This record gives sequence, C-alpha cells and structure tokens, in this order.
Amino acid sequence: MANAVWSLSAFCKNISVAVLLAASAASAAQAQDAYPNKPVRIIVPYAPGGGVDIVTRLVGQKMGELLKQVVIVDNRPGAGTNIGMGAAAKSEPDGYTFLTASNTLASNGALYKNMSFDPEKDLIPVGGIGYAPLVVVVPQASPFKTLRDLVAFGKTNPDKLTYGSAGNGSSGHLASELLKEEAGFDALHVPYKGGAPAITDLLGDRISFMSINPLEVISHIQSGKLRALAVMDTRPTPLLPSVPTVNSLGLPGSSATVWWGLVAPKGTSPDIVAKLNGALRQALADAAVEKRMSELGATITPGSAPEFGTFVRQETAKWTKVIKAASIQPD
Repeated sequence: MANAVWSLSAFCKNISVAVLLAASAASAAQAQDAYPNKPVRIIVPYAPGGGVDIVTRLVGQKMGELLKQVVIVDNRPGAGTNIGMGAAAKSEPDGYTFLTASNTLASNGALYKNMSFDPEKDLIPVGGIGYAPLVVVVPQASPFKTLRDLVAFGKTNPDKLTYGSAGNGSSGHLASELLKEEAGFDALHVPYKGGAPAITDLLGDRISFMSINPLEVISHIQSGKLRALAVMDTRPTPLLPSVPTVNSLGLPGSSATVWWGLVAPKGTSPDIVAKLNGALRQALADAAVEKRMSELGATITPGSAPEFGTFVRQETAKWTKVIKAASIQPD
C-alpha cells in the first residue's frame, strides 16, 4: 500500500513538473510572438542628416511597418562614434535597442586605446544593410587625368602630393593609405575637422586628391569642378557608371567602401536577432527602399547575421593592418 501511495505521489509530482514546463514554454512562445510590444530604438552614432542617419531612417521606417511597431532613431554622435557604440553595447539585451554600425565598428578597436567596451565582443551582428564605394577625386585644375597619372607622380614626387580627409582615422584617411600601400606611391596626409573644409580646399586646388563617398561631392563632379579618377570597388557605382574601378586598373586590393549594418548588445536572444534580421531583409527588398538606396549610390547587402559577422571580422582585420602599418592615431 505504501508503495502505491509513493508511486501516485511521484506520478503527480512528475505531472506537475511537466505542466509547469509546458506552461513556461507556451508563455515564452507567446512572448516571442508578441515581440516587439513597445518601440524599438536604433542608435545612430552620427549627427542627423548624414549618410548613416538617412539610411537608418529609410530602413527603420519600413521595418517599423513590418513589425507593426514604432522604430525610433536615436542620434548619439561624438568621440569618433564611440559614444553611440558604447551606449548600444551597454544597453539591456532585451531586443529593444540596436545600433546602425558602420566602418568604425571595424576600425575603432585598433585606433582607440582604453575603450569602455569591446566592439568585437560586446556587440553582435543582426544583418547587413548595404555599402557605397569611395571614389578618388581631384580638382578641375589638376594635371592628373587618370589614377595612373596620380600614382606615377606620387612615386617620383612624394613630397609634392597631398591628400585630405575628414580627420585622422576617418574612412577617407584609411582608404587613401590603403591606396598608397597597394599602388606603391607616397603622399602627405592633411587631416581636417570634418569633410566640408577638406572638400573646400580640394575645390581650391590646395590639396591634390581625396578618397571620399561620391554622394558628398557628386554635384561638384557633375558640374566639372572635381574629376573622379577611380571607384574604389570591384564594380562601378550607379552614381558614376563611366568611372573605372580600381579592380579594372589593376589594383583590386585597394577596394574601400562605407558600409552599414545592424548590431545588437551581446546577450540579445537569438530568436529576436532572427526576427529583426527577417524584418531587415524584407525592408531591403521593398521597391521604394531599393530605389532610394540606388539614388544614394548604395548597393544593398541583405544576408544572415552570421554572414554579416564574417564580413565585419574581415573588415576589422583589413583596416587593423592598415592602421598599424601607417601608425595612424585618432584626433
């Protein structure tokens, strides 16, 4: 009799555990199905109005429609994007805070010492958005008609060739250093406090060339005030389809782009990452989004979270090598 009572008690206990586990699983599934149930925040580590901000608002609005929830763009500029990236890295990994990452995710770890977060460990990939190649441009009065002309001059007159950028460690600075290394010429770097004053001096023929996002200078190129010598990619940009690529000029290792993707704080649920990745890919497939991205000179790069993670690691290795070889330090 005692054995029968014990067996019944054990049976009831097992049933209770099973019911609790089933209820817990059902509750978790319901919570996942309900996600997101409040606004989602995407941190942009730049000021409003720039390329990263424009791309984030374009894609974020469409993602909000798909997720049936408000997507808020939170601009957190400063410290070479470390303020915004740090805010994202230190946010709760609850699926309601993300970051639009760009080139600095791959370069800042090598540029800055004593960072309050580790960009490689504290942020995880969600998915790629797209990229735009940089272009090598010279002023209208420049004697250089082709990239080969510029390279040849730099090899024989290294002290007479200069290039500008938006500052030490900027994408234009790193791209020009990569070009110098791959093509085997030299030029003096002139860092500015932002892209606008550098472009002004380029227009005035006070510096020899720049490596820059074509969207920033397309009006000057179209008016003839600046001349594009090469697209720093393996294929042409839709903004300048007739300009040769570095690949076609025999310098495939000189590819340099500005790129964007979504990342999340470490610890964010894989299910949430998968759901956001799906919404991101759907948003990028929207005809209106595709059209606007093309107008921005961008190529869309949808893909899985692991694929974007692989890309970021490759970019990190590439730019870390350039930074160390040129002994680049931030402003």
